[in-house]
Amino acid sequence: MSERESMAFDVVVVGAGPSGLAAAIRLKQCDPALSVCVIDKGSEVGAHILSGAVFEPRALDELLPDWRERGAPLTVPAGDDRFLLLSAKRARRLPTPPSLRNHGNYIISLASLCRWLAGQAEALGVEIYAGFAAAELLYDADGAVKGVATGDMGVGKDGVPGPNFTPGIELLGRQTILAEGCRGSLSKSLSERFDLRAEADPQTYGLGIKELWEIDPAHHQTGSITHTIGWPLDAGTYGGSFLYHLDHNQVAVGFVIGLDYRNPFLSPFEEFQRFKSHPAIASIFAGGRRIAYGARAVSEGGLQSLPRLTVPGAVLVGDAAGFLNVAKVKGSHAAMKSGMLAAESIAVLLKGEGREALGYSQALRDSWLWQELHAVRNVRPSFHRGLWPGLAYSAVEFGALHGKVPWTLGNHADHSRLKEAGASRRIDYPRPDGVLRFDRLSSVFVSNTHHEENQPPHLRLADPLVPITVNHRRFDSPEQRYCPAGVYEMVGEEPHIRLQINAANCLHCKTCDIKDPTQNITWTVPEGGGGPNYPNM
Repeated sequence: MSERESMAFDVVVVGAGPSGLAAAIRLKQCDPALSVCVIDKGSEVGAHILSGAVFEPRALDELLPDWRERGAPLTVPAGDDRFLLLSAKRARRLPTPPSLRNHGNYIISLASLCRWLAGQAEALGVEIYAGFAAAELLYDADGAVKGVATGDMGVGKDGVPGPNFTPGIELLGRQTILAEGCRGSLSKSLSERFDLRAEADPQTYGLGIKELWEIDPAHHQTGSITHTIGWPLDAGTYGGSFLYHLDHNQVAVGFVIGLDYRNPFLSPFEEFQRFKSHPAIASIFAGGRRIAYGARAVSEGGLQSLPRLTVPGAVLVGDAAGFLNVAKVKGSHAAMKSGMLAAESIAVLLKGEGREALGYSQALRDSWLWQELHAVRNVRPSFHRGLWPGLAYSAVEFGALHGKVPWTLGNHADHSRLKEAGASRRIDYPRPDGVLRFDRLSSVFVSNTHHEENQPPHLRLADPLVPITVNHRRFDSPEQRYCPAGVYEMVGEEPHIRLQINAANCLHCKTCDIKDPTQNITWTVPEGGGGPNYPNM
């Protein structure tokens, strides 16, 4: 086996999403002499980027004030906002909450915006390498982060290097920015090593599932925005939907379900497919065709679930830390601002001899981002008791009291919330019709997901017996339902039933790492370039 080569930079950024690219651009704006490298596990920038997305341009205005003249792909201004409460057959329009009023925002493809941001970064001298998965954090003799190593390529399923073996590369940096998104594998290991969550609430997550449709022009309203709550979810399960009308007769439709749901028979994928059959929704897609599919987890815990953000040699930004405004259903502007604040602190730090960018945390507290997240910190936990208590509480705190209360509600770990199968109601989902409702495998096909088949599994079980002795016997194997890509499959008959992991289907959503009731599943990065290839999500 060949030894690793190494490359040295002032700053290494892991993840070419909005936070990582904003950080890279801001670093070069602060000091053009800094050497900055960005790596991303997707086959190209934007390949793994998925969001709704209605985009608030506040952070972009600060980062690149002339973005309009530069041709940023923000071309569909937000139009009419609708907020609907669904029952099984009816839709009632409710007053749109202030946080969901989108005047001045834009409906975008976040993947397209990231590709554009990558071009702006490269024009400043940032080096960007797609298809390189950061598989390992590197530490110096004092225990400080000194960079990352990318994963080896060409290793077989048996762990033996094959004829095309290529060792990973060590990317060494005076500072490393982890911008790898929700539940990133390096961010998780860093948090465990430095106990970054010691003073934070558990993070709580949602699973977002999205399809992109091309619809009949007669049903299309460019700029229209609809959010729904209620059916098909019961009143005890947190979640809702979005429909965003882009240009070119395209509609982004998605469903987000809080991963603290209780019923092990619930399938987020099937709830989404069922949602599209609602009478108020199905007509939008009549005569249309689905052109893309994807899924990803999002961090919903808010301010009280933010971990410590800095360690010697590294910082956390974006959804890797948990910067999302759940009341707005938006996180990209928050991710960008966190990356910018981290970059400014790092630029100052690198002019001296320190190793930890402590100024980042204080800069965050002094920013509009902290004020924004502080004001809505109780939104998500207010729904822990169900839809109606959450709506009532939110109406009082954010309507009458404008978010100005002296208390902060707490969050819980999602994996601890499942009830056992014997105490839960089975759910009978309708069969896919191939027109409006689809199955998982055809959905994975239109996500353009690909992995090299002969590689070590990137979904790892701490104990191979737990899927049967605990998950199957107590919870009726919930992994075969919470995964939106059909990765986990129970095969065989009792008493010889076993768990089969179809890792090639993986969308990199991280739901299994979050929701597994015993935390027995660990998601790690596969070979670089693997996973989905989202063209316009």
